[in-house]
Amino acid sequence: MRSALGLMLASVVTAIVIAGVWFWTSSPRADAAPPQTTAAAKADPLPAAAKQAAKDDVETTAALSKRADATQAAAPAATPAPAPMPAPVAAAPKCANPDALGISRTVVVDTNGGPGFGFLQYKQYDFLTDKEVVLTFDDGPWPTTPAVLKALADECTKAVFFPIGLHTTYHPDILRQVAAAGHTIGAHTWSHAHLASKKLTEQQAKDEIEKGFSAVKLALGANPAPFFRFPALAHTPATTAYLGTRNIAMFSVDVDSNDFKSKSADEVINNVMTKLDKEHKGIILMHDLQKHTAQALPTLLRKLKAGGYKVVWMKAKTQLETLPEYDAMMAKTEKPIATGRPIGNVVQTVAE
Repeated sequence: MRSALGLMLASVVTAIVIAGVWFWTSSPRADAAPPQTTAAAKADPLPAAAKQAAKDDVETTAALSKRADATQAAAPAATPAPAPMPAPVAAAPKCANPDALGISRTVVVDTNGGPGFGFLQYKQYDFLTDKEVVLTFDDGPWPTTPAVLKALADECTKAVFFPIGLHTTYHPDILRQVAAAGHTIGAHTWSHAHLASKKLTEQQAKDEIEKGFSAVKLALGANPAPFFRFPALAHTPATTAYLGTRNIAMFSVDVDSNDFKSKSADEVINNVMTKLDKEHKGIILMHDLQKHTAQALPTLLRKLKAGGYKVVWMKAKTQLETLPEYDAMMAKTEKPIATGRPIGNVVQTVAE
C-alpha cells in the first residue's frame, strides 16, 4: 500500500518537474518580448496634390539625376497668383450746372506731318459737323485769364490755349491754372513775332517757334501739345515746312471774334454770333488777355448753348518733345521777380 502510494507521489513530482522545465525553455522571456503597441487610428485620405507631393518627395531621393525630367512632368502645374485688382480710377467731377454747354465730343489729333486746321487757311481737314465749334484763346497767360477759366468751368467746357512764351515767364502760375483746369495748351511763339516778316531769317523764325514751346514747358514742368498758331496767322512756306518736320499741327481760324479791336463785351459777342450764323460751325479765335473777352465769355457761352451749338475739344495724340538746346536757353532766361500780390492790391483806380 505504502509502496503504491510512494510510487504515485513520485510520478506526480516527476510530472511537475518535467512541466516546469518545458515552460522555462519554451516560453519567451520577459526582457525579449516585443513592446506593447496600440492600433493606430485610420488616417484621413490625402488630397490629390498632397499625394503627388509625397510621391515626388520619394522619387527625388532615388536616381535624382535620371528622374529630374519625369519628376518635373509629374508635378502639378503651379497655380498662378491672382492678378492684383486695378486701382480704382477717380471719376471725373460731375458738372454742377445741369444746363451747362459742356463738351459734345473730344477729338484726338495725330499731328504727324503738321496738319492744318481752320478753313481761313487750311482746308484739308473738315472734321466739324453743323453747329460744332472749337474754342481757342491766344496771347495768354495774363491776369485776365483766370476770369476766362472760370467762365469755361461754369459751363463745364474745354478750350485750346496758345500762350506767348514771354508771357509765360511773367505768369507761370496762371498758365499752370490753365493746365490744372484740363485745357489743351500749345504755343504762339516766344514774343508774338510776325514770322512772315522779311526782317526775320529762317533761323530767327525757328528760334521764335522753339523758344515759345520751351518757355511753355518750363512754366508747366511738362511738354505742351504740338499745337501752334502763327501770330496774325502769318506763315511762310519755310515755317510751315519746318512745323511739318517737327510734327506740329497748325491752327488757323473759321470765326474771328476780333476782340483785340472790340470796344465792349457786347461787340465781342455780336462778332462771334454774327459770323457763326453765316458759317454754322468752326474754330473760334479769341484772346484771353483781352478784358472784353473775359467779360463777354459767360454770356457768349450761354448764347452758344441757346443757339444749339456744341463744343468739340481738341487734344493731341502725343505731346511735343521740345529741343534740349532751347530748354537750356529758357532755363537761363532772367525772369521778373514776382511779388505774389494781386494786381488789384498794387494798382487801383480811384477816379475816372
